[in-house]
Amino acid sequence: MTPSTLAFGIMIAGYAAGGVLGLAAPTGRAARSITAAGGIAGSLGGLALALTVLVTGAPFDLALPGWLAAAGGILVRLDALGAFFLAVVALVGLPASLYGWAYTASHDGRGGLGFFGLMFNLFLLSMSIVASAGNVFTFVAAWEAMSVASYFLVMTDADHEETRRAGLWYIAMTHFGLVMLLPMFFAMAPGPDQTSFADLRTGAAALSAGGRNAVFLLALAAFGSKAGVVPLHVWLPRAHPAAPSHVSALMSGVMIKLGIYGLLRVALDLLGGGPVWWGGLLLALGSLSALLGVLYALMEHDLKRLLAYHSVENVGIIFIGLGAGFTLLSYGLRALAVFGFVAALYHTLNHACFKGLLFLGAGNVVHQTHTRNMEQMGGLIKRMPQTALLFLVGAAAIAALPPLNGFASEWMIFQALLAGASIPRPEVAVGVPVAVGMLALASGLAAACFVKAFGISFLALPRSEDAARAQEAPWPMRASMWMLAGACVALGLGASVVVPALPQILRGIDDLGADIGGAPPPGLLVHGAAGIGQMSPLLIAGALAAAMLIAVFVVRLVRRESPRAADTWGCGRIQQTARMEYTASAFAEPLRRVFAALYRPTADITVTAHPESRFFVRSVTYQSEVEPWFEKALYDPVLRAVRSTSRSIRRLQAGSVHLYLLYVTMALLVALLSVWWVR
Repeated sequence: MTPSTLAFGIMIAGYAAGGVLGLAAPTGRAARSITAAGGIAGSLGGLALALTVLVTGAPFDLALPGWLAAAGGILVRLDALGAFFLAVVALVGLPASLYGWAYTASHDGRGGLGFFGLMFNLFLLSMSIVASAGNVFTFVAAWEAMSVASYFLVMTDADHEETRRAGLWYIAMTHFGLVMLLPMFFAMAPGPDQTSFADLRTGAAALSAGGRNAVFLLALAAFGSKAGVVPLHVWLPRAHPAAPSHVSALMSGVMIKLGIYGLLRVALDLLGGGPVWWGGLLLALGSLSALLGVLYALMEHDLKRLLAYHSVENVGIIFIGLGAGFTLLSYGLRALAVFGFVAALYHTLNHACFKGLLFLGAGNVVHQTHTRNMEQMGGLIKRMPQTALLFLVGAAAIAALPPLNGFASEWMIFQALLAGASIPRPEVAVGVPVAVGMLALASGLAAACFVKAFGISFLALPRSEDAARAQEAPWPMRASMWMLAGACVALGLGASVVVPALPQILRGIDDLGADIGGAPPPGLLVHGAAGIGQMSPLLIAGALAAAMLIAVFVVRLVRRESPRAADTWGCGRIQQTARMEYTASAFAEPLRRVFAALYRPTADITVTAHPESRFFVRSVTYQSEVEPWFEKALYDPVLRAVRSTSRSIRRLQAGSVHLYLLYVTMALLVALLSVWWVR
């Protein structure tokens, strides 16, 4: 038995045992212990398998043709590209499994933990198989299992109307993606029994230009809806907050990245790239997603919903990297295109780490304060110091502050865009600066948003009794955060070692294989595309540490008297209260005014006067809401059409069995005639 086969067996056995045995567990504590153990074992097996493939460069193949042979059987083929995404699944799945053991302890007496454990391990298993699939049947079966399992996980607290509505949006968009997915695969298949990815690669080469464009658009719709790119993102800010926090970490950090994997597998591997407008469309969608995602995140008071909108933003950043890669590839600049794809892959890995960290931190906060509303938090840094520190690491990483991992990958994406300056085309000369500007604006707004998220949630005074009574989360929840925080620091400081290794992921793609050999060797510097720039995270970290030490030394040197402790000035009031603090609404108000044309906010101000005199104000209530109007403009007509069509179809439901048999017979005749006509 080879090491790859052993690791694959551990992965499958771990997830399967965690799900099946957890379902049969006699108590809630046993169910969540088995669930966590299965998730940890499966993740370790998946990580070992992925690293084996990445280090050796030898793909892992496993065929089970006896299982559903008519559909091509179960075929596993894990190459370097799939192994990278399998590593992402395992890297977040490991701490999420440990975290869930403590997070779900409050459900011990409520039941349902066995079914939750089954769905949780099925979710991890199906995501792992998606990255390992070698034919259409295996991919689609795992894709649907992933969608169904995540739907049931989102519906964990189905007693709430908001959760049920989120689940409906999610399952609808999931089925939309499947409708796009199937014809995409069938269009590339050269024959009914030729459904392996190798066969699809051959079939794609024989397609006409129009057929290739159609396949690309179907792939963009199918995988873009799973990734959450605008305007197919509507399910994401609804479903991610509704799920348990460690499930949110997996959905946001891992599942949406499989949409990126699917797009790369089809558009880059199977199709081998395409015309310039493919890259231009990805750049446009990425820029729009990055900017709109962060703008709507700024207006959110729901901590988990804020993080969900930032997933839209970061998927947009990844799309910008992909767009730069496809654009450069279309002009024959293959080495520069590799840099763009590597930047997108690096940000995919980094986002999985810091977004998983932030969702777990938000879970700690929600677990203690029993609310997702930041306006009811505050003062948590004194009661949850480790959670506050680790959340701050994630916030700095997602805000692209050096020397953490978010800064390194966003710097690379900027470099990939700047490489487009070497293309002497007017559309590139216009489009690249616009993409650079929107990416820069999104990065700046992200920093402002996480100043708000951290400051309102963790600093100042508690705004509710639950926040005042909060305590540090249990050790498994904190240990899970430490794992991901360590990954954020390591991937940031070690960027000069990680980045030179990433081009090997694309070596299995023939069109790019010859252009990888010139990558700079590991060292202190991360080199930009075409030598435009260089950056050293270690040197930046050293400079920042030196600047802080010098500042402390200078302050102590010039200080003439010892510090004096005193209360913050409270505008003449003797005692400070939480009502005197800066609120999330007040923090976002300047940006709400600047982008009022986009937000179109509604405001309601109610002034209550004293009953004895209207000149004495008792209270002022201010309420403001921001509705994503473009979502309504796009989806409301579709929903009205669906409802109208459904009402018309309901007339067929006459209650007559004979009429229903007639419907079945007519449908069968239509199916037979369709097969005869195709032949």
